Amino acid sequence: MNAPFKQHVIDPEICIRCYTCEMTCPEHAIEHNDDNVVVDASKCNFCMDCIPVCPTGSIDEWRVVGSKDEAYSLEDQYSWEELPEQEEISASDDGTETDADDPIAALLAQAHKGAGGKVKAPASAAKPTINLYNLGHPVEAVVQGNYRITSESSDADTRHIILEFQGKPFPVLEGQSVGIIAPGTDAQGKAHLPRLYSVSSPRDGERAGYHNVSLTVKREDDGVCSNYICDLEKGDKLNVTGPFGSTFLLPSDPDARLLMICTGTGAAPMRAFTMARQRAVGAKSGGMVMFFGARTPDSLPYFGPLNKVPSDLLQKHLVYSRLPDQPKEYVQDRMQVEEDLVAEMLQDPNTYIYICGMKEMEDGVERAFTNIAESMGQQWTALRDVMREEGRFHVETY
Repeated sequence: MNAPFKQHVIDPEICIRCYTCEMTCPEHAIEHNDDNVVVDASKCNFCMDCIPVCPTGSIDEWRVVGSKDEAYSLEDQYSWEELPEQEEISASDDGTETDADDPIAALLAQAHKGAGGKVKAPASAAKPTINLYNLGHPVEAVVQGNYRITSESSDADTRHIILEFQGKPFPVLEGQSVGIIAPGTDAQGKAHLPRLYSVSSPRDGERAGYHNVSLTVKREDDGVCSNYICDLEKGDKLNVTGPFGSTFLLPSDPDARLLMICTGTGAAPMRAFTMARQRAVGAKSGGMVMFFGARTPDSLPYFGPLNKVPSDLLQKHLVYSRLPDQPKEYVQDRMQVEEDLVAEMLQDPNTYIYICGMKEMEDGVERAFTNIAESMGQQWTALRDVMREEGRFHVETY
């Protein structure tokens, strides 16, 4: 008999059609039309790459069906205006008993939990504006500046781009993202989908009170949008969508402590957090600790300005993996070296954790947290789930 099947679906009521999940999915299982973004059950292999990149959580939805052959079709999903209720699945679908230990009950429990529980914003965070501008109605921005923020000798060409919205409202919070639409069409003749970039400026603007927005963009060899942005000159105009993101937000509580772990352009939201906290608390302690990884100092974005941030505002641990005649060191290695500091922060209910950067960093950081939690006599997965439920654990990797 066919076994019950847990199907990955997307909530059409919450989805803001930013298409980040579609661009991220390595199996090309996600597609869209003018109405909905949908998941092809025949292609999805549950790799979960799309889960952390979704700015709304609409991607973290599941339904159990009687078998894979009974999965909701693409046609079904395109017609949805809201998610269907979970239908009752009978024991006859797989020939098992319907008690608390059967496969159906287990799948239903997993479907209810999704990929690990819903991510929540910090309780004290400001309410974000989401999807003010979309593909059908983008806002035009003007480039105020384009500055290289890695050394000219570095292979990493990373840029600091400043955008101004010509008097139009663009209310964005630290930790949110914007969508940039590259001109032209792809190989299939379709218009390019927007590419999401984290905002690297505080909510009141790159220049305080001016409400302009900065982005941190690394040029990728084959990156259509990254090359487009990195080649922009002052005065150029471009189309922007967003803002996006409702959970990876800065707590407004001045006593909140931030444990920030990032690599490369994952520094963008951390820069926004640091500048916002610096403007808010002035010379007082910022309660912030950053583990920031790069290959070399030359390839670390904002290396100079970062070193000028007072250590009592931001405790910095800059980690390099490609220094000549030095062993490779990654952020998780330095976290282990600073085990006492990390353990103390994990035990503080005012600590908020933010992880941003390349997806490859996740496993190592998780192992470091696991080891440090065990040294405290705790299970990391349980502690992480509590922090997530309280809006104190956030991950954005790509």
